[in-house]
Amino acid sequence: MNSFAAIDFETANEQRTSVCSVGVVVVREGEITDNFYSLIQPEPDYYCYWNMKIHGITHDDTVHAPIFPAVWHQIEPLIGDLPLIAHNKGFDESCLKACFRMYQMDYPDYSFFCTLRQARKELKGLPDYKLNTVSSYCGFSLEHHHHALADAEACARIAMQIFK
Repeated sequence: MNSFAAIDFETANEQRTSVCSVGVVVVREGEITDNFYSLIQPEPDYYCYWNMKIHGITHDDTVHAPIFPAVWHQIEPLIGDLPLIAHNKGFDESCLKACFRMYQMDYPDYSFFCTLRQARKELKGLPDYKLNTVSSYCGFSLEHHHHALADAEACARIAMQIFK
């Protein structure tokens, strides 16, 4: 697989609909060709302490941010019919589907792949399979872990090596 879109969401609270940022990195023919990042006004619009501690995004950062449908309207043409890839797709795919349901949008049934699952198969002997660990093993330094665009790029870099 040499063409795909890596995606990462950060959430404001325990609700999957509470995406507060998204990062997308588009890979075509084995090369990164585009990227996208946006803050998003979460739904429901409240922040849990632990989520803020992880990613550093607060209510003040997203109070004037666009809502999910407006952000997805910008992302959709970038990804077209490319398959999506995430590190721990269970989380990111569930966030995407929850937001589509929340805003009563038709879900296009994206093909979704997981670098976490693939790394566990392909890369034996790592101390763990967290994004930063796998990224480092693959030669990419993830300096801003839990920033959605940085995480999406790390995921893309991993996918370019382990999905062949």
